[in-house]
Amino acid sequence: MWIISILLIVGVSLIVYMVKEAFADRVRELTFRFPSYPVDAPPMKIFFLSDIHKRRISENIIHAVEDKADVVVIVGDLTEGGVPLSRVEENLDALSSIGPIFFVWGNNDYEVDPDRLKALFQKKGVREIVNDTAEYGAVTFIGVDDGTLEKADLPHAMRGTDPDACQILLSHDPSLSAELTASDGVDLMLSGHTHGGQIRLFGWGLYPKSGVDRLQAVTRVTSAGYGTSLLPLRLGAKAETHIITIGHGSGKE
Repeated sequence: MWIISILLIVGVSLIVYMVKEAFADRVRELTFRFPSYPVDAPPMKIFFLSDIHKRRISENIIHAVEDKADVVVIVGDLTEGGVPLSRVEENLDALSSIGPIFFVWGNNDYEVDPDRLKALFQKKGVREIVNDTAEYGAVTFIGVDDGTLEKADLPHAMRGTDPDACQILLSHDPSLSAELTASDGVDLMLSGHTHGGQIRLFGWGLYPKSGVDRLQAVTRVTSAGYGTSLLPLRLGAKAETHIITIGHGSGKE
């Protein structure tokens, strides 16, 4: 009997812990310096998040970053099927208090009516980047549509880009980095989609861990995401957002 009691306590404690991991309001800070970033330009601070799904943006996150970021970048899965459009609007209102919003589509965003979502973006001043580029300050954002649904067109997105400029690739699907070469001149890639595996047992998960790595010709930051898929549980892949500072120089701090 006591063994059953212990197992129940452990099981309940684990579930409570996994819920806390799923609803964490973690902000990770990273700094990258690139020779392509103008020496006379002030550093740019990007609030980067992905995979919001059903979750509401908490006031804790907004208060933590509202004076620390210049611009907001969402790399897909802002929403999913079954999420009220009013909740998406509330999340965009909260994020717009930080700065202008740039967005690329993820696979789950297509579970809702794209026309309604586009109309909401227009209403809220959200800048979609769909296989195209957008300039902000000293940075060129290269945004691609979702690769997991075969909507990405990287060659089209990169037409006319300057490999000597500071370029940041925004892609929901991190595997798109395999299409890049050094001559493309992409300095940084921001992605999500994998949730860092969402539930990892003894370090193992169905998808790669989140974090910073270098693959092919680009440095990637792959976020574990802010929300969850299926169950609101995480283990070994705590929910996260990032403040990424971009400046002139070389290397990561």
